[in-house]
Amino acid sequence: MNKLWNMLILAGMMLAVAACVKSPCNFPPDDTSVKIDSTNLPIVWIEVGGDSIMRDQRIDAHMKIVHNGDGHLNYADTIAHPGQHIDYDGYIAVRHRGNSTYISSPKKPYSLRTLSEPLKKGGKKKKVSLLGMGKDNDWVLFAPYADKSMIRDQLTRELSQPWMELTPQGRFCELYLDGIYYGVHVLSEAVSKGKHRLALNRPGEDGDALTGDYLLEVDCNDETTYTSKHHPVTTDGKPIADHRIQFQYKYPHIDDLSEAQLDYIHRRINDMENSFETGNYAKYIDVASFIDYQLMMELCHNVDAYRLSGKFYKRRDSVDPRFKMVVWDTDLAYGNADHRQAWRIDTWMYENNDIMLNENEVYMVPSWWYWLNHDARYTSSLKRRWAELRATHLSTQRVMATVDSLAALLTTQRAEQRNSRAWPRWGVHVWPNHYDADSYTDEIAYIKRWLTERIAWMDSQLKQ
Repeated sequence: MNKLWNMLILAGMMLAVAACVKSPCNFPPDDTSVKIDSTNLPIVWIEVGGDSIMRDQRIDAHMKIVHNGDGHLNYADTIAHPGQHIDYDGYIAVRHRGNSTYISSPKKPYSLRTLSEPLKKGGKKKKVSLLGMGKDNDWVLFAPYADKSMIRDQLTRELSQPWMELTPQGRFCELYLDGIYYGVHVLSEAVSKGKHRLALNRPGEDGDALTGDYLLEVDCNDETTYTSKHHPVTTDGKPIADHRIQFQYKYPHIDDLSEAQLDYIHRRINDMENSFETGNYAKYIDVASFIDYQLMMELCHNVDAYRLSGKFYKRRDSVDPRFKMVVWDTDLAYGNADHRQAWRIDTWMYENNDIMLNENEVYMVPSWWYWLNHDARYTSSLKRRWAELRATHLSTQRVMATVDSLAALLTTQRAEQRNSRAWPRWGVHVWPNHYDADSYTDEIAYIKRWLTERIAWMDSQLKQ
């Protein structure tokens, strides 16, 4: 592991020790006296009875959500305000999630699984609709911390949902854990198998059934991975000999994949990666999906783009033989990060391997993106698609209106102010922020300034 990752692990351990000194469990906020009277956001209560939420295994919990609908207030005092709409009231299994977000942030994210009965009684999964999202049992509760605006992930979702096959939905909410206010969170769909997510079929053992469906991820090696046969490359196309790309198995899980299935998907990855250098890539990837993914990652200049949380999937050959991309995890985007030159408005993230190599980064951008962006057919389509999106879903007016509407959700009923009382960080440097805003208004203004400059630069670079 590189030096930065080791420093993050150490910092995470120190945060964990400090939190456990304050309280025996669950990393409470700085100010535990904050309370909600009324809010426009759904209120989520999770009760674990004082048990410690773990990172590597789930524990039993109970979750209740009050949500009276958009445009209506929700009240924390359910006795004084009876008859409110209960969106969910039942069992869940909960654990902490995340890598750097877990290690470096005292405000922890969670993975939730809705259950029909507690784990200790069998823990059967229960598919439910939460806050209007499609029925499923696999949910994420993000905890925006390094993103002081708290809107960056949601901004990416709302901008890309109209034009990508799958962008997971999310809803702002305010969380109580064992009676303590933990601030603004985002209850989100996971990128997973499911009727309302990726409607993936379990792959078979031979024939067409063997060819799908598979969900994979370019990510770090904290899970069992498959190692690419291709090295990442520098901006001049030279292989970086001591680096490799790692692929994690998201569906089916590695434990559920047979030897035949592993052999197939490995060969398919190899064939896809070979095709980029030969120019025969259209047989193996949905070019439109890759273009849309690239444009979204470059618009937000996501420091982790392509190399971490890079989710992609493939259906059976009889349905669609090509890999497609999914947008995910942009809390360090939109000028938020101070490393890998992520704050800049005038560079391409797909060309970032040179910078990462100089900074001893382990996880690098796959060579795919170099070869694609040096192919005239791809770049012509990329420019044409940018022009289409700038005239519609990515017009400056729509982008800025989306920023304003998301910020308004967090300020009109003082959710952001409550979060900032629980986690006071204005004017304080939080890793890896490039800009240390002194107020929420200042942070939103920074995002809008950054986006204005970024869009103008991309317009100049992607002229047809």
